[in-house]
Amino acid sequence: MASQVLVFGTGSVGSVYAYLLCKALGDSNITTVCRSNYDAASENGLTINSTLFGEGVNCRPRVIRSVAESVDKALGPYDYIIVTAKALPTTPPIPSQLKPAISSTTSIVLIQNGVGIEEIYRSAFPDNPILSCVTYLPVTQTSPAVFQHREVEKLHVGTFPANAPPHHKAAAEAFVSLITNGGATATHHGDIGHERWSKLLVNASWNPVCAISRSRDAQFMAASSHAAEYVRAVMMEIVSIAQSAGYSKITSETVDWQMGRAKARPLPGIEPSMLADALAGRQMEADAIVGNAIRIADANGIQAPLLKANYVLLQALNESFRRTQDAQRQGS
Repeated sequence: MASQVLVFGTGSVGSVYAYLLCKALGDSNITTVCRSNYDAASENGLTINSTLFGEGVNCRPRVIRSVAESVDKALGPYDYIIVTAKALPTTPPIPSQLKPAISSTTSIVLIQNGVGIEEIYRSAFPDNPILSCVTYLPVTQTSPAVFQHREVEKLHVGTFPANAPPHHKAAAEAFVSLITNGGATATHHGDIGHERWSKLLVNASWNPVCAISRSRDAQFMAASSHAAEYVRAVMMEIVSIAQSAGYSKITSETVDWQMGRAKARPLPGIEPSMLADALAGRQMEADAIVGNAIRIADANGIQAPLLKANYVLLQALNESFRRTQDAQRQGS
């Protein structure tokens, strides 16, 4: 019997992986939780224009508005629940929303940015396999349920914690095999932490800098003779935190390589996710990407003044977006 999969958060990243899972298992075995794009996805499915997978490729998974609807319609039980929603504080928390659909055999797959994002799932579901994933997937939603994907798709998968029991490791390997059958480029790691910190080195430096300055990375570098020095200093703070957490392969050489990539990039450069959110007045993943790293730094006695300054400014930006959203709701 084919595996049953629920995708929670069918935005840009979730839709690409929903498409690949549909290729692996068939549309009828994939259920997607859609919100703002629900009507379009229900009527037309998910359409992806991709330099890797083809132009106008389409899948038609089952489309629902909430996990509760899945339970009401008895669409489970699910072998995998894939969380691709942004790692933002929600009411109720995402684990609470997922709980009615999770059985004793469900693997929970977290394709989210940041570090320290797994613990709330481990606390809520201590016996279920928690698969922590890092993705490199440049994709944007150009209109409801229509997506533009460019250049690369890589998925790194590992258990949380790294020393999870053998049957959790087997679940990670099975998921890698499944998603690979759909056309993904997926790799299983014994310890996913190195991949998380490698991506965080870029995310926790460039995301805040670009969001706060309202500039793409190349634009920021061109704005001041001190810009490169500033970004490198932030990255070096992240290196110190990563090493304090046991990831010694994150080094100054890693920083030099990333800075070289940024310096070689032509104008206007790349628009990180936080910049896109900031320009749209949306909440940014300040805690998952920056705040959790600072908490690890504090616990391990690592000084990170630049990272903390960026975090304070991100929090203030998020609060300004909340005030605007509250005013709009009150006026409507």
